[in-house]
Amino acid sequence: MKMKRITGFALAGILSMSMLAACGNSGASSSADSAAPSSEASSVSSEAAAPASGEATVIQVGFENSISEPFGQGLVKWQELVDEKSNGTLKIELYPDSQLGSKSELIDSMLLGEPVVTLADGAFYADYGVPDFGIVFGPFLFDDWDQCWKLTESDWYKQQSDKLEEKGLKLVASNWVYGERHTLTTKPVNTVDDLKGLKIRVPGNQIQSIGFDVLGATSTGMDLGDVYQALQSKTIDGAENPLATLYGRKLQEVAKYLILDGHVKNFTTLVCSADMFNSLTPEQQDLLVSTCQEAGLYNNVLQEKSEADYLQKMKDEGVTVVEPSPEVLQGFKDKAQEFYTKGDVFGWSDGLYETVKAAMGA
Repeated sequence: MKMKRITGFALAGILSMSMLAACGNSGASSSADSAAPSSEASSVSSEAAAPASGEATVIQVGFENSISEPFGQGLVKWQELVDEKSNGTLKIELYPDSQLGSKSELIDSMLLGEPVVTLADGAFYADYGVPDFGIVFGPFLFDDWDQCWKLTESDWYKQQSDKLEEKGLKLVASNWVYGERHTLTTKPVNTVDDLKGLKIRVPGNQIQSIGFDVLGATSTGMDLGDVYQALQSKTIDGAENPLATLYGRKLQEVAKYLILDGHVKNFTTLVCSADMFNSLTPEQQDLLVSTCQEAGLYNNVLQEKSEADYLQKMKDEGVTVVEPSPEVLQGFKDKAQEFYTKGDVFGWSDGLYETVKAAMGA
């Protein structure tokens, strides 16, 4: 499985060069105009809502990101693959920019059996009844992406996925790179000590809140769509996310200091209602999973290609970028170790940190 992912990643880059150039350039060039890309999203959705023949099962994919981000373009690819391969029996509609509500609201609707998909991560799943899953979002857990993929292919990960399904949530795919998460602030941050007292926006879950608190910051849970105004009004001092998302939300307009701390190597998952998934035919289930995994590989190529582009755009727009030395980065990692002593707070199984480290081959 691991070899398949790595090989697919490489082949996607080689065999889809022209296609990626078009999509990648489109995503990058339109980012500055993507604050409210509802017309583009409506166009995408209307295509999905018009099956070629017969009555299609329609699944809505709601997400916080802009459609022009690599992740948004990955979802467009998923939509196209489903359209091509389902013979009109299955359709995907895309709703970017939180048009269907926040991540938590979408997950709550899934638990009611609604035909909705969103991206979410272990930190959210911890809040929905699978506490051990939260460790995958711990600060500085992974040294590299290979460790990440090895963990997602482990028996431990399958066990957590099964527990999540028992709680009513089905993972469709776990091979999507969301990106390394960095910290953008309104005040200079050159070392971990500079985070002390700063109010940093994080997604609204316990894992990510405590993950930033141990670094010395004051975490503030907030929907992504509210972050621009909060930075502008100085309600918060910063936000953390991959570069594509920071830039896609235009946060560089109101926060001018970026430290490339890479505190989380963020793989993400696409999740839906277990009841809804089980209501599909076996053929539809297989199609939904296989096309989502294929689109994930496409997304990963776009993510890799876009990193340097987004960083340069931020610099061009006046952002001061700090690339921490190994010694400075070690200061972050040392402080982060406190996070892994809080298993009782999170309700983790005994020895979870050691179990996960072994599963990822660390």
